Amino acid sequence: MVNALRIGIVGLGTVGSSVVRILKEKQDLLTKQCGRPIEVVAVSARDRTRERGIDLQHIEWVDDPLVLAASDNIDVFVELIGGEEGIARFCVEEALKHGHHVVTANKALLARHGVALAKIAEKKGVLLNFEAAVAGGIPVIKAMRESLSGNNVSRVYGILNGTCNYILTRMLAEGISFEECLKEAQKLGYAEADPTFDIEGFDTAHKLALLTSLAFGCVISVDDIYVEGISNISLADIHAADELGYRIKLLGVAVKTDTGIEQRVHPTMVPTSSVIAQVQGVTNAVSIQTDLLGELLLSGPGAGGNATASAVIGDIADIAKSHPGFQHGPVFGTPAQALAPYKRARMRAHAGGYFIRLTVDDKIGVFATVAKRMAENSISLESIVQRPLAENIQPNTKNIVLVTHETTESSVRKALSSIMEDGHLIDKPQMIRIERPN
Repeated sequence: MVNALRIGIVGLGTVGSSVVRILKEKQDLLTKQCGRPIEVVAVSARDRTRERGIDLQHIEWVDDPLVLAASDNIDVFVELIGGEEGIARFCVEEALKHGHHVVTANKALLARHGVALAKIAEKKGVLLNFEAAVAGGIPVIKAMRESLSGNNVSRVYGILNGTCNYILTRMLAEGISFEECLKEAQKLGYAEADPTFDIEGFDTAHKLALLTSLAFGCVISVDDIYVEGISNISLADIHAADELGYRIKLLGVAVKTDTGIEQRVHPTMVPTSSVIAQVQGVTNAVSIQTDLLGELLLSGPGAGGNATASAVIGDIADIAKSHPGFQHGPVFGTPAQALAPYKRARMRAHAGGYFIRLTVDDKIGVFATVAKRMAENSISLESIVQRPLAENIQPNTKNIVLVTHETTESSVRKALSSIMEDGHLIDKPQMIRIERPN
């Protein structure tokens, strides 16, 4: 009889508990699919007395997660603690150094230390699998690491945070403010008590950094990502975008150019007719553009116990199916030692143009002054419209909404700086990039 694959799990929150439960419920199916049993033999978490709705009677409890990471009684170490430093990092390093395969959902850890950990894993001949770290249950890591072999990737982008997508979807559908939507997301468990990591774009940036390394065979460079969140998106922006035929989404975008790699996370206006505009609620979506396949779009549940647990179990199943002595593929698709240095691309013209909303005094000449400042910076306008404010912030004010043709961000920022110096603005100008997916 083939020996069972022995699993040790650190972290028994929503995802960890779901992994234990599903491995138990699906044990017969998984044994058939993998050709060997998969058995959780040990776990570790901070609170042994907490009720988790799972049966841990026949599973060893290890108080010190580092002891579990180094245990000879496991084959696979599953890290579900989270955090880029501290015990999560120490445990993963310890497990790899002891020759254990590792499965993790920890995007922050990998975005900061992924290359160093990959070098250890490849030296030891073990797997470091992280499907659950990006886009929940969508198998995007496996697709990029294995299924797209031979393809040259030119661009990868997507909706990588369900909390932000939920908020933006509800703002449009129900006409309620960002603040109201955020409170509702927190009540439903989609957003944390401190939602900063999600709504300010940092969660998306960590995930994008991993996709960039996989797509372009370069070292991870999370610090080179331009990051802007959605906390400044108003109903006025949502309504104006809708009238112009766009939806606002928080996108992570990585593009390979002649001068290097461009990585950015920011609110983006996409045409209502595009597939990415139809991705609603907590759903995630990733688009990969290649020379052989064209555009591949993967979409599905981006968060939640079952979705993330499904990705973790998929990674465990891949290990169960591998044969002893088999030479495993590189963690990031390219051997860690051969990953190219990250080269940041020079600023270039943004092909989609920009949406600009200005809240100004309702005075004669303001409209002409705005148009003049744009012309001074060689910005061609697709449209410029004056409209009364939907929300009566102050009397005698109006919105000026502009849509530009292709231009550079530096030109737009210079024009806005001049407009602010003119003294007509009563609020900070809003600028949102427009993307036109292929």
